[in-house]
This record gives sequence, C-alpha cells and structure tokens, in this order.
Amino acid sequence: MPYSEQELVSSKTKRTAATYPARLLAEMLERKTFETPTTRHHLIVGNSRKMSEVADNSVQLVVTSPPYPMIELWDDLFQQQGCQSFSEMHNLLAEVWKECHRVLVDGGIACINIGDALRKDNGGLRLFPNHSRITEHCENIGFTSLPFILWKKPTTRPNAFLGSGFLPPNAYVTQDCEFILIFRKGPPRSFPPKDFTRYASQYTKAERDAWFTQIWNVPGARQETSALERRNAAFPEEISRRLIRMFSIIGETVVDPFLGTGTTMKVAKELYRSSVGYEIDSRLVPTITERLESLPTNDDTASLKITRRDPLL
Repeated sequence: MPYSEQELVSSKTKRTAATYPARLLAEMLERKTFETPTTRHHLIVGNSRKMSEVADNSVQLVVTSPPYPMIELWDDLFQQQGCQSFSEMHNLLAEVWKECHRVLVDGGIACINIGDALRKDNGGLRLFPNHSRITEHCENIGFTSLPFILWKKPTTRPNAFLGSGFLPPNAYVTQDCEFILIFRKGPPRSFPPKDFTRYASQYTKAERDAWFTQIWNVPGARQETSALERRNAAFPEEISRRLIRMFSIIGETVVDPFLGTGTTMKVAKELYRSSVGYEIDSRLVPTITERLESLPTNDDTASLKITRRDPLL
C-alpha cells in the first residue's frame, strides 16, 4: 500500500504537522485497523477491441500506452489488422477506447500515453498528431477531456536535429515530449464522508505538488530482452505508479488494454489494486508473469489468472 503500517501508525503522533487527510486518517486508525484487500489479476492474451471478460461499469481506472500510429516500429501490427492509413489506425484504436468507456464506472478515469509521429511525406517530414486524433475519438465516444500531462523524455542524443540544422527555414523542432491524455466518463465520482479506504490511499503534499503539474520529467525504461526489441522504450513504472495513485484508491481495479511487458499490472499489484491486462503478443507472457511473481509477498491474497483466445477476436 502507499503507506506502510509503521508509517500509518506513526502518523498518529504527527497530527499537528500533517495535512488534513493525514490527520483524519490518524484519528480513524485509533478506532479501526486497516486490512489489506484481496486483489485479483487477469491477463488476457488477445485483442482488447472486445473486452468481453470485463463487465460494464466495473473498473475505476484505465492506464495504457497503445501502439503509436505512423511509427514504423508498429507498422506490421497495424497492417496485420488491415490498417494502412493514419485514419484506419486510429479507427482501430477507437474500438478499444469505446470498450474502455463501457467498462469504466461513472466518474472513472482513462489515462492514455501517446506520442505524435514524424514521417516523410512529399519529400519532407510531416507531423501525424496522434494525441489530437485520440482526443477527438474519445470525446465522440462520450469521454470528457481533462488537462493532459506532457511527459518530457530525456534524450541520449541532445544534438540530433532534423532538417537543415543551423540554417533556416527547413529545420524541425525536436520531439522530446509525449502526451498523457486524461479522460473522465461522466461527472466526478462521489464517496461517503470520511471513506476510510480513500483516506488510506492519500498522497502527500510533496507528491501532489510534483504529480499534479503539466510537465513530468521521468526517464524512459529500457527493455534489454532480445525477444522484446520492438519495445525498447517500455512504459516506465514511475508513470504507472503516479497515475494509479492519483486516480484510484486501494482495492479498486485498473485495466490496461495494451499491456506490453506488464508494467501496469505489476504496479497495480504493488499498490493493492486489482488489474486486468490485454496483450496480443503471446511472446510477452513469460515476461509479464515473471514480473508479477518477482514482487515481494506483500499481498498474499493476490491471484493471477491467464486467459488465451484468438488474437483477432
């Protein structure tokens, strides 16, 4: 959980210096013991365009990073599903966003990490604005757009410029940011007054100040496993950790429709959230299960279920 038992207990003696949620939690803990919730984790090896394993209005948060349209790394995956053009790729992804809307509770949040694409077109480079196309589709589905986050990714090639370098006007701005788009289904969620689990899920003032700002400087995570070379810039755990802490409470369920190497499920388990993950590439299953099983046994009640089905269904 976000706070260890020792930290929760010690907060009782720091009421005057703590924030209001911490003071209130300390008072609650004098009357009630916090019990670790049972969590369940379901890995589906298959396509997330139809998430039939997940009921309507049953999850609180979606955290994901889909394949990026018009990035050469992902061309084969889109082509295998009949997509050639920018619009066709986004129409395919929109089927997943529609499913995310269905499975989220009212007030549930969807966080989508996406980068724009630069690609040669008519002799020069052209920007394909993935973030704006996803925003358009999600709003048409019924999501409400919330302020997004710019993830500024450190680069190991700070002097690698595109175009004419020092000579105007044919140089291009370096792409060193990705978008974390944030959407809500319906109005904000409501909770009973002094909801115990919600208060136990609080973040600190320092965390709030660092997380609820629009620019994040978080290093990317690299995968060195040869079978996973196409995912050489995996979604970093720190981003998943922040988003799960920000937009869900202990015991709730997080869905990742493009699971990749399993980062979202791993972090959800660490934070005492249940999870559901979809991954079309069966080669990644050993990596996902190994990451989950490598966690310390701080959640003895956690269970992992694996379902395999036709990846095109």
